[in-house]
Amino acid sequence: MEAVLTGLRAAAEPTRLRLLSLLAQGDLTVSELTHILGQSQPRVSRHLKLMCEAGLLDRFPEGAWVFYRVAAKGVGAEMARALLPLLPAGDPQVALDLQRLEGVRAARAARAQDYFTANAERWDEMRSLHVDDREVEKALLAAVAGRTIHDLVDMGTGTGRVMEVLAPYIERGIGVDLSREMLAVARANLERASLRHCMVRQGDITQLPLPAASADAVTIHQVLHYAADPAAVVAEAARVLRPGGLLMIVDFAPHQLEALRDEHAHRRLGFADAEVAGWLRAAGLEPGPITRLPGRQLTVVLWTAIRTPQVSKTMPEKMTSTGAQA
Repeated sequence: MEAVLTGLRAAAEPTRLRLLSLLAQGDLTVSELTHILGQSQPRVSRHLKLMCEAGLLDRFPEGAWVFYRVAAKGVGAEMARALLPLLPAGDPQVALDLQRLEGVRAARAARAQDYFTANAERWDEMRSLHVDDREVEKALLAAVAGRTIHDLVDMGTGTGRVMEVLAPYIERGIGVDLSREMLAVARANLERASLRHCMVRQGDITQLPLPAASADAVTIHQVLHYAADPAAVVAEAARVLRPGGLLMIVDFAPHQLEALRDEHAHRRLGFADAEVAGWLRAAGLEPGPITRLPGRQLTVVLWTAIRTPQVSKTMPEKMTSTGAQA
């Protein structure tokens, strides 16, 4: 009862209702909200703090920035979802807020495009070495066919493309990446595609900011060859998978293109099936089907695995002197 009352009190104020309406559209920072609302940063920050404490909003630090969003789970999240449809769609203040939000998104998209353009030559060079990305995406879609995926985690999300591809087949998606520049690209791409059920977060993929057994599927797309310890990345993926959950790893088969170490910072020149299978089994995963996609100079491989159920270790039942179970 107290949690409900706290949530109602936290929402029962004009500016907070405006914040709720805006943050239902996606992630926003304090400075962006200040620009949209036309209010001082200390005032907006106080409202956000109160709403977070009431469970209506989630807060995600990202370097020197902090992003806010309507809460995903809990009593506060349920209350927010119940209140949002009650906000009048034709309210002039809400309409103005949404108009200004589009301006903020346009500015974000422009910054993301600048970064993408500056690095496009490097990415195009990599694409020229392997199979068309559309073939990889088809393989990912085939791997999830027929599965129920409530929560997807995309480790090292980059541009967010994997979440875009799998978005129609999931209820929620979280992309994790350490690079703020790449997160800006991914966030802009997801907003452009109106994928509000997908979000990105800054974090180390060897220490995901997520609880254990919180995902039905995890993707690691073209990330392991950069990792100092690929086995640790696989183990962290296994940690967040629920029993029966699916892991999909996309990377290169072994190759001899040494230039990729110097020009593209690749630590590893591909992976053998046996090596990947060893990491999977060590992490409590059962290796599944493997898909190979030969390219111009590089072969892309999709390795799959299932999180095996935890087997509880119990003591044998006590036996009587005659050998029958007590």
